[in-house]
Amino acid sequence: MARRFDPHKLSSPRIFLVRMLVFLVLVGLIAVVLYRQILGAFMSNPGLNGLILGVLFIGILLSFRQVIRLFPEVAWVNNFRLADPGIAVERPPVLLAPMAAILGDRIGRMGMSTQTMRGILDSIATRLDEARDLSRYMTGLLIFLGLLGTFWGLIDTVSSVGKVVESLKPGGDAGAVFESLRDGLAAPLGGMGLAFSSSLFGLAGSLVLGFLDLQTSQAQNRFYTDLEDWLSTTVSDIV
Repeated sequence: MARRFDPHKLSSPRIFLVRMLVFLVLVGLIAVVLYRQILGAFMSNPGLNGLILGVLFIGILLSFRQVIRLFPEVAWVNNFRLADPGIAVERPPVLLAPMAAILGDRIGRMGMSTQTMRGILDSIATRLDEARDLSRYMTGLLIFLGLLGTFWGLIDTVSSVGKVVESLKPGGDAGAVFESLRDGLAAPLGGMGLAFSSSLFGLAGSLVLGFLDLQTSQAQNRFYTDLEDWLSTTVSDIV
């Protein structure tokens, strides 16, 4: 027997979680293919680049957490709509805590005023937006660390070039001058490697977190829209 279609059932955010996992797998495959180049860039400044990768890892965990935490909220609403008793007691919602407090023990079909519905939705929207603040900060932090490495490397490069110029003695043997110039340019080139490697890791990390944050935003917007669609049907139930 076919299951009856429920137009107001909140959809699961599983599809967004799958997209995030597929994206990370693709990024991992690219990293494996470019392993030698990435390792060489990483060793230009292991300290700062390691910090960037650490921030990236924390940002990835936060992004997944924002999507995973929607699963119990969706389950709670769907069980509440179907008048499943005890669901709010066994696993009370977190994001929907104001809604659960207002509705109390009422389950199944119920009615509410437009003001109550709007207050619930505004509270939930604020909570969803605040939950993503730290992830957005992580994205900006990656860009900052990349730029920090860039300016750090450029300062080191300018300083090294100045020392090379000062060490050159006019009127000397051409071969000795060339050898001195070649040896002196090693430090400026190392500074450029520091600058570009940090920018590479910072911008690439921000790109990864940007995509994950996009999926998190879409999952939260889907959750909010589905919840708003269902709550709008309860307003007409008021006699």
